[in-house]
Amino acid sequence: MTAHDWLAPTADEHIGWDVDVLYGPWPRHHRDAPLAEVRSVLACSPVARALALSTRGPLFDDRAGNAETVRDLAGCPELLPVGTVDVRDALTAEDRLDELSADGVRFLRLFTVEQGAEPGFPGYRHVVALALDRGFVLLHDGDPRRFGPGLTGRGADVVFLDLHAYLLADFLLLARTEPGFRATTRMLSGADSIERVVGSVGARHLVFGSRTPFMDISPQTLRLRHADITAADRAAISTENVEELLA
Repeated sequence: MTAHDWLAPTADEHIGWDVDVLYGPWPRHHRDAPLAEVRSVLACSPVARALALSTRGPLFDDRAGNAETVRDLAGCPELLPVGTVDVRDALTAEDRLDELSADGVRFLRLFTVEQGAEPGFPGYRHVVALALDRGFVLLHDGDPRRFGPGLTGRGADVVFLDLHAYLLADFLLLARTEPGFRATTRMLSGADSIERVVGSVGARHLVFGSRTPFMDISPQTLRLRHADITAADRAAISTENVEELLA
């Protein structure tokens, strides 16, 4: 048995997919997070694969950032590229989305908080309509109570990245009638938050997301590992729900 075998995660610890990984500069963080460092963090965790993108896209230039993400991750078999568009310049969104589609990118991350977008803004609505028409899965920041209602009834696959335990009841009301609405476990810090989602609407509505490298991944993996749910539910949250989106 090798040293690596001793460190391999058990079935309960294993995370097949992390949907919330970034690399590059981030102004509110104390330092930049180069791709090599992010890969090293993930390699020392129970996470096997992740959806990732360069912060150049949301912060500086969506076209250059998307190209950088696709180029950088071509040599990273454990990372799948995610694209983005600048909702402040929605007139360019069609070109960006077509470029992403041509590169085989399936996930589109919206940075409404960083870009100051509101659910009723024409640019935001335009971007969402174009993305859904092209079959993108949305990785959506912000408050699900504000952005969720405008996405209902559209057959959308949406992963809400910022669902806090305090907002859980409103998300569950949305998820009851929206099979494509999912949220990450990152901010579900209540003692029974994960169990409440599974018991109310089912494990299909949760996926694992860590926000590596800007948050510590260990407490989040432990929360899922020790949640009072079945092994099948844990496998769905940690791996299978994302694989369904990739199918």
